[in-house]
Amino acid sequence: MAKAISERRHDRLWSLRDVQFSYGGVPVLRDIHLELHHGCCYGILGPNGSGKTTLLDLLNGLLTPQSGTVEFLGHALRTWPRKKLARHMALVPQDFMVRFGFTVREVVEMGLHPHLHRFASPGPDDLALIDKVLAVTGIAHLENRSVTRLSGGEKQRVAVARALAQKPSVLLLDEATSNLDIHHSLEILHLIRNRFEQGHLQVVAVMHDLNLAAFFCDELIFLKEGRVVRQGKTEQVLTPEIIATVYGVEAEVTTSTFTNCRQVSFRLPAAS
Repeated sequence: MAKAISERRHDRLWSLRDVQFSYGGVPVLRDIHLELHHGCCYGILGPNGSGKTTLLDLLNGLLTPQSGTVEFLGHALRTWPRKKLARHMALVPQDFMVRFGFTVREVVEMGLHPHLHRFASPGPDDLALIDKVLAVTGIAHLENRSVTRLSGGEKQRVAVARALAQKPSVLLLDEATSNLDIHHSLEILHLIRNRFEQGHLQVVAVMHDLNLAAFFCDELIFLKEGRVVRQGKTEQVLTPEIIATVYGVEAEVTTSTFTNCRQVSFRLPAAS
């Protein structure tokens, strides 16, 4: 009989060794070696088609590599029962789709399912949690509205609320603010960052916006053509040289006195 997976804290969240992944024989990720640890908010960046979402799906077990190993909390990810894994990880996708007329509250309550016994109903503490995440994500006034009647930005906040209701220790974001305006993007990132700093969450985020990544992430992982180009502290790897290598643009990186974060300006190379 397989040994039960230990719930004790493991300093290493993920370890990926020699990971390869292909779709229909076309390589998408190659020779991936990564270690992700507690206490660091990670950003995954790179051009379209570089393998960012695929890497995120390998981290959450939605995909299995053709070769190599993925470990979570010291155990092979493939050995984790899905419901047990769902108590640890929640995913906020880029495009949150609900095709049936559930209310906002009903959708957010779906985040409780990994913690409930089959056919059990939410208890008072569960309902209080739902009230709290509806409030902190700014959608309490929408709780009785059908999700099919929401704007793209409102749906995305529902996705974040459902993920928080799942009570994960790790939150995975797949361009989770791409459908939000600037105000709500900053609001959601502030909320998640605050929960991270309070020790309630570990975060891995696929992001497109270099400036939002500089604001939000402690460490960046740059991908290009399915390979890791560089991983390191944001202030060390967000450089004109790495940006040029990854994106093929000229960049100027400064520290903004307004935000106290790195600020990237970019343009096409003069030869273009």
